[in-house]
Amino acid sequence: QLQASGGGLVQVGGSLRLSCAASGFTVDAYGIGWFRQAPGKEREGVSVISAVGTIWYKDSVKGRFTISRDNGKNTVYLQMNNLKPEDAAVYYCAADPRPLSRGLVRISPDQYDYWGQGTQVTVSS
Repeated sequence: QLQASGGGLVQVGGSLRLSCAASGFTVDAYGIGWFRQAPGKEREGVSVISAVGTIWYKDSVKGRFTISRDNGKNTVYLQMNNLKPEDAAVYYCAADPRPLSRGLVRISPDQYDYWGQGTQVTVSS
């Protein structure tokens, strides 16, 4: 089970930290991805951390977002800085149990089996 939290309303340029708390499995054994879906748009990958620690970011968030994993808390975080209006969406975390070699990641929502509920991120200008 995954529990996403940390969304909210923030001004342009502001920051939020999303959390994805897992239960029933350990986050360092699964690939964990953050995805987002804005109204009228398809769900898209934002950032992923594989079980062996390979990290991927969507180009538009590179340098602004940071994904991290706290094995002791069994939680994956997404630190989002310098938020822009186009970052507004419902953010989801998801888990992929299939192993991957170092250097590889899965970035399509279709490749993830387990999903948490979404958390809304609103960016006001």
